[in-house]
Amino acid sequence: MRLSAQFRPDTGAGVTPGASAAGAATVTAVRPAAGLPLPDPGQALSAAEHGLTAAGQGLPMAEHGLPEPTLPPTEPDLPPRARGLRADATRNRVAILAAARQVFAEQGLRAPLEEIARRADVGIATLYRRFPTRERLVAAALIEKLTQYEGAASQALAEPDPWDGFAGLVRRICELQANDRGLSDLLSMTLPASEDVELLRAKAQGHVAELVSRAKAAGRLRPDFAAEDLLLVLIANAAVSHVTGPDAPDAWRRFVELILDAFQYTGGASLPPAPSAAQMTRAMARLACDRGCGTAPAQIL
Repeated sequence: MRLSAQFRPDTGAGVTPGASAAGAATVTAVRPAAGLPLPDPGQALSAAEHGLTAAGQGLPMAEHGLPEPTLPPTEPDLPPRARGLRADATRNRVAILAAARQVFAEQGLRAPLEEIARRADVGIATLYRRFPTRERLVAAALIEKLTQYEGAASQALAEPDPWDGFAGLVRRICELQANDRGLSDLLSMTLPASEDVELLRAKAQGHVAELVSRAKAAGRLRPDFAAEDLLLVLIANAAVSHVTGPDAPDAWRRFVELILDAFQYTGGASLPPAPSAAQMTRAMARLACDRGCGTAPAQIL
């Protein structure tokens, strides 16, 4: 039988003539022995080139005594150097975030980024490649702490007594502030560059609004209490914790109890008007700007 006259590798770009003709010829020689019809030359050549089946009939070539060629991977493996670079980038990110949490907790959100890079054992250029702005670093480093804040507000709603739920949340938030200057700063400012941070803040504020409504309805929280009053407490407690922390680390607890006592409804004199939501939003934006995490508000009242 003259096989070379039947099959010529004259179709298919990139085909090696010797290998393709030999593979197709072998398939043609095997199929009559197996009682199978001769394939169309184009089909046999295609099968031999790709090492899939004998003449496209769904029969593995190994069943006919032919080796199954190994197909090239659909996605080539990364070279060792590229894998090393990717691993280094991951390690750098983890190290930067760990250092940022530590430095922000100690020094607040205005802490020098060079100190974070030093503790992470990376260059400042590496830090900026991972986090081009301070806002993005703050958001990535403190998102877990802000999640704790939202979780505390959610848990407070499960408290049967409305006043206990409200007062317990105020104590818990102030405790989180006292233990982390970075979070303390973040709770009293906006961070519009991070949608995740602002979404968590909005959820927490929704929980707080419901707690306030319940406590007022129960006659325990003074009726002239406004949501902005809680923000005033957070700003004040941040200062108390920062100033007294090194010498009187529990002074914030006394401050919070004084505030909670003032918040209870006793039928006494009414309070001066609360600042508006727009005024407090601008104040929070100014704080963000002062801490290197935003732009100054267009108008300050």
